[in-house]
Amino acid sequence: MHLVYGLCLKYFKEREASQDAVMHIFEKLVVSVKQHEINNFKSWLYVLAKNHCLMTLRSLKGKKNEMLDPEIMESALQLHPTEEEDLEDDLTILENCIGHLKNEQIRCVELFFLKKIPYSTIVEKTGFELKKVKSYIQNGKRNLKICMEKNSE
Repeated sequence: MHLVYGLCLKYFKEREASQDAVMHIFEKLVVSVKQHEINNFKSWLYVLAKNHCLMTLRSLKGKKNEMLDPEIMESALQLHPTEEEDLEDDLTILENCIGHLKNEQIRCVELFFLKKIPYSTIVEKTGFELKKVKSYIQNGKRNLKICMEKNSE
């Protein structure tokens, strides 16, 4: 854990952000370890932690952390749509976009993301090669992202 913390500290340069990142990485680790074949755990963990830090920094890029005075906001309920409405809209868009994927991508994406089935089991269930399964999942995920971005504008 201390090595992961050191890596996070290198990227975030803040103790609190690094501690939060370590917690997120280890939460992610519990799920990811079951889904991947790991030959060298230490190097795999390093890559997982590094990717997490980079993705977090990328998502924060361009966002300003600005404190807002509560009196400036008139009414959160009137000015902002509810999260439930946003979620419902996103789910509708996602359903439509899934229909645009190739059948192999749909099958692999549903098994991997919705049913949380590891690669090896997907290979057994579908009969696809491991490389094909990974490719279908990666391409399906990318295609869904592109489709959702187009339809949510």
